[in-house]
Amino acid sequence: MNARVIEPEWLDELPAGDPRAVRSRRDLVRVNALMGNARIVASELRRLGPVASIAEIGAGDGRFMRAVVTHLGRADIRLVLVDRQPCAPEMIAADVFDWLASPGAPFVDAIVANLFLHHFDDASLARMLALVARRARAFIACEPRRSTLALAGARLLGLVGCNDVSRHDAVVSVRAGFAGKELSALWPSNGWTREEAPRGLFSHGFVAKSP
Repeated sequence: MNARVIEPEWLDELPAGDPRAVRSRRDLVRVNALMGNARIVASELRRLGPVASIAEIGAGDGRFMRAVVTHLGRADIRLVLVDRQPCAPEMIAADVFDWLASPGAPFVDAIVANLFLHHFDDASLARMLALVARRARAFIACEPRRSTLALAGARLLGLVGCNDVSRHDAVVSVRAGFAGKELSALWPSNGWTREEAPRGLFSHGFVAKSP
């Protein structure tokens, strides 16, 4: 496909309590299951060795990270869930850049992003990733793959009952998604190892590990 195209997603513009937004967040649970993202992220976390703390940026309602923890079979991991518009009381309501740059933000074993990075242009992503590298020993992202197959899949989400918000945003997400080594090129050049490749049918994975 062509270069990334970033457009507004309807879910980001709807109030958290709007019925269509609530339904779309439920749809996202189904979409994540179809993409296998929780399983993918859990697999990468296992490869890190002992992990005691994980932060998720753009955590939404927190259900994705709870699914990851279920896959890990761990109940002792300290979770930090950050979102600008949190949908659960235990979450931190903050802009991701403000939180990452805050002196009070904790250093964690891993920072995770799921279907979040594609909302940002390359300049903003480079700034975000530089901040991430100061807050964790590893970073794991699972994003939409920018491909004709993923675009076709996004256009068929109505067949599994997704609403108009989810169907619109899925197509927008794929067009703003990633291919090749685009995220690796934006990671700060500081000796970290980087792995970036397609995962499953529709996902694009990126992992960075500290030296």
